[in-house]
Amino acid sequence: MKKIILIMVAVAALFCVTSCTQNQRARRFGGEMTVRLERGQKLLMATWKDDNLFYLTEPMEENYTPKKKTFQESSSYGILQTKVIFIECK
Repeated sequence: MKKIILIMVAVAALFCVTSCTQNQRARRFGGEMTVRLERGQKLLMATWKDDNLFYLTEPMEENYTPKKKTFQESSSYGILQTKVIFIECK
């Protein structure tokens, strides 16, 4: 009986984790995600609204060097911290 309950709990947990989008998993449970921006776009700013990640981009200037930028949460207790890495490319 204990085995059946344990299996049911494991299946339910697996379903909950796999049914979330990458944004939801990063925001709710902490962790890291990577966003590759469209070619020729550079990141200006990023923010969360509930479980949704919004980011503002603009076209790169000709002499602009693409960068890797990090948007990081610093929680009060340091338990669930989210990190989003934006990768720009020409």
